[in-house]
Amino acid sequence: MRVAAAVLLKDGRVFATQRGYGPYRDWWEFPGGKIEKGETPEEALRREIREELDTEIRVGELFEEVEYDYPDFHLSMKCFLADVISGHLVLREHEDARWLPPERLDDVQWLPADLSVVDRLKRRLLQTE
Repeated sequence: MRVAAAVLLKDGRVFATQRGYGPYRDWWEFPGGKIEKGETPEEALRREIREELDTEIRVGELFEEVEYDYPDFHLSMKCFLADVISGHLVLREHEDARWLPPERLDDVQWLPADLSVVDRLKRRLLQTE
C-alpha cells in the first residue's frame, strides 16, 4: 500500500490525528492517505487532507520515507512537511486531533510505521529550541 502523510508543524508543535476506524482504531498517526493510480504523492496528500480535514495545504519537502510490514500488508509511506493554507482542520474521519510539542510526542500511541518519523521530529524540533 502506497500512502502519503502530512507532517504539519505550527509554533514548534506537531499535528497528530487519532484513527476512528479499522484494526488500529484509537492509535495516532500523521494525516494523509492512499496514493491513487495516476496521482503523485503530493497530489494525493493535498486531496486526502482536503477530504479528511476540510483543509488546503502546501506540500513542502519530503521529510522521510517509511517501509513497514504490518501483519496483513506492506506500507510504503512518504511523509512530507506541510503548511496549512486555508481551513480549520475539521475532523471528518478521525476521532481526535492534537497539536503536540516535541516533548509530548510520546504521550499518544503512534502507529508502528509512524514511530521513526516521530523520533526524527523530536530530534529536529528539540535541536532548534
